[in-house]
Amino acid sequence: MMNLQPEVIGIDIGGTAIKFGRFGKNGDCYQTFTIATPIPAKPESVISAIVESLDKINPDKTALALGLGVPGVVDRAGRIAKVAINLSGWLDVPLAEKLESLTKLPTILANDANCAGLGEAWLGAGRNYQDIILITLGTGVGGAIILDGKLFQGHLGAAGELGLITLDPNGPPCKSGNQGSLEQHLSIGAITRMTGQDPATVGALALAGDTEALAFWREYGRILGIGLTTFIYTLTPEVIIIGGGVSASADFFLPSALDEIEKRVLPPSREGLQLLKAELGNTAGMVGAAKLAWSLM
Repeated sequence: MMNLQPEVIGIDIGGTAIKFGRFGKNGDCYQTFTIATPIPAKPESVISAIVESLDKINPDKTALALGLGVPGVVDRAGRIAKVAINLSGWLDVPLAEKLESLTKLPTILANDANCAGLGEAWLGAGRNYQDIILITLGTGVGGAIILDGKLFQGHLGAAGELGLITLDPNGPPCKSGNQGSLEQHLSIGAITRMTGQDPATVGALALAGDTEALAFWREYGRILGIGLTTFIYTLTPEVIIIGGGVSASADFFLPSALDEIEKRVLPPSREGLQLLKAELGNTAGMVGAAKLAWSLM
């Protein structure tokens, strides 16, 4: 039966999978669909896969617009994928223009972490707040900044790279060219480097009461709290949302992160501050991409 409600399509392009969802104006999800990312993930291959999949998720051609999350830097206008991390051969790809030409649908892009932030702000842990920071703890450490309910991207469109701030000027080298970045202390790779185990294993040990694992997560939370103080003093958010795969162990590290924030941040800058776990999991990017598409209407 044809859906008569207005709808858009949110698309989250990842290194291993591309997720699609049809969403109504109020966030109702009518259908989701996932495909494997083409290998190699060259622009032409990804675009062809998206267009082919749209015939399956939008067979009646009722969608009004497309929103896409891209794993890399997007221009401020949301038209060009300037660099796409973990995708092959992506440099200044006019993705919105190409998809509009092929689908005849208005199209807009954003960085995938920004889309995740928009998703959490719309339907997830940030839905009751206007000033939000999202930080994603995973293979990398990403982030999104939402101020007065609007995504903050900066004049170049590249703002919100929260994981790339310097924590230790003499710390491990970062792919960004920085040294001792927050990412080099909080990512999955950093956890493996420090413990010799993946985060899921360290989380399971902590759940079983292992004292070394519990001590590790307390220290991890302390480092996270130190990093977050920079963002709190600068932006005074109402809420900081912690997402990404490592957030599965958030119960073990958020208390020490909050303790560190309370030690280091003056009360006027953190009054009422909430530190919350993300709610949408790996669907946040797709949800946020749909919210982005609605901004075109």
